[in-house]
Amino acid sequence: MDLLALADFNLVARHGGFGRAARATGRPKATLSRRVAELESSLDLRLFERGARALKLTQEGRALYERTGALLTELDETAAAIASGGERPRGSLRISAPLLFSQTAMGKLAAGFALRYPEVRLEVTTEDRSVDMVEEGYDLVIRVNPDPDESLVGRIFLRDRLVVVASPDLKRPSDNLAVPAVMRGAGDRKTTWEVTVPSGRSRIAVDPVLRLSSLVMVRDAVRAGVGAARLPVSLVSHDLAAGTLVHWGDIDGPEIALWTLYPSRRLLSARVSAFIEFMKEAFPMGTPDELAAFIGR
Repeated sequence: MDLLALADFNLVARHGGFGRAARATGRPKATLSRRVAELESSLDLRLFERGARALKLTQEGRALYERTGALLTELDETAAAIASGGERPRGSLRISAPLLFSQTAMGKLAAGFALRYPEVRLEVTTEDRSVDMVEEGYDLVIRVNPDPDESLVGRIFLRDRLVVVASPDLKRPSDNLAVPAVMRGAGDRKTTWEVTVPSGRSRIAVDPVLRLSSLVMVRDAVRAGVGAARLPVSLVSHDLAAGTLVHWGDIDGPEIALWTLYPSRRLLSARVSAFIEFMKEAFPMGTPDELAAFIGR
């Protein structure tokens, strides 16, 4: 059965005639007449008795109208609700987020979003790899300095920077002697760090004495006095303010930018739009200080 023809039949039946239905909806009268005739032909039933002055439903036509009218109305309302997201976002929302951001901020963000939008079933997966959003069924991903991808669009919602920090008990060596260093992962093979200090630029020679897979673990090891480390300033700003860590300089290099990414700006779901706006509210300026304050609350 042609659903469009059935919708046009209901339109004519509801308004009591082709002319009235055409005037009420702006549809051509000839199109409505043709669609109803096609429906009658496909069903092999006469749905209207066409008199000289009036149009009247046959017994079969009335039965069809009574049984399909409410269903079509519900379909229209459902389609409108899906297209607009309804009064409130609802349905499932799958997000992939990087490890550090998930450990420090995502739990509170997810809880706040779930409380505001209880009809959304939020699922957050933590991983640093570049996921395939379409193949793996993600609605949105959060990534640090992502590679350009023509299939994805998005925006930066947070910026951060790397600093070299150490325990107050660890003295910065002179004469280019290497300082014990805590490194993230086995892939970091640097032997010197280029830093900016108030007096200009300098180099810190490093001797990796400990390698850890998580920046939170790196920070904890630095707090314990094992060595110096490069860490995001948002992760250590409270330690610097409290004096439990000291600042040895800012790392030279590109900024750390956190992005929200999604497949297309067109027809963006209400759930994704709501989460993006929620992130804007949490970090309106997108600065490291905002992230540090959020982590510390």
